[in-house]
Amino acid sequence: MNYPKIAFTDAVKDFQVRYGSRASYGRMEQHRYTDGLTEDEKDFIAHQDNFYMATISESGFPYVQFRGGPMGFLKVLDHETLAFIDFGGNRQYISAGNLATHNKVALFLLDQAAKARLKIFAEASILSIDENPELYEKLDLPDYKFHAERIFLLKVVAYDWNCPQHITPRYTLEEIQQEFAAQHDYINKLRQENAALKAQLEQ
Repeated sequence: MNYPKIAFTDAVKDFQVRYGSRASYGRMEQHRYTDGLTEDEKDFIAHQDNFYMATISESGFPYVQFRGGPMGFLKVLDHETLAFIDFGGNRQYISAGNLATHNKVALFLLDQAAKARLKIFAEASILSIDENPELYEKLDLPDYKFHAERIFLLKVVAYDWNCPQHITPRYTLEEIQQEFAAQHDYINKLRQENAALKAQLEQ
């Protein structure tokens, strides 16, 4: 796997030369080889509850779709394979239709709290749930309410981490509640002690 080899087209290289970054990225292109997803990428993916997926339309325009679900709904099957259940939505089927004519996709995973982002190039296949019951069982989300329509299987071709520049940290309601749980417990304890002291004074 070599992300720069795919991302750095001739036109991209021209801009790198023009703005003085080609030398460093040229070295990256020569040495940035990875043998599939490492434990760092697997762990990061397992803790995400959303990502963006870009497909290529027959019209030539890219299409970016938001995908959300419970944490870990994008499953890592092995060091070079991802999969997820395609939930029923607005029934436009733009991503599915695009994949019928062009199977290359780009995934963008962003964790704003951690200021981390992972970019993935992959080749996608659409699988029938009825014809792949064992795979569906691995992907099933028993505690999540959804209507399953199909399976998306993604063969990872290359990936790269972005730098944390310009990422504004944002936190989910659950993360905020967890962060302040100790403070809430302490405040409740003080309230109980205060109530007990008031009761003693009244006696």
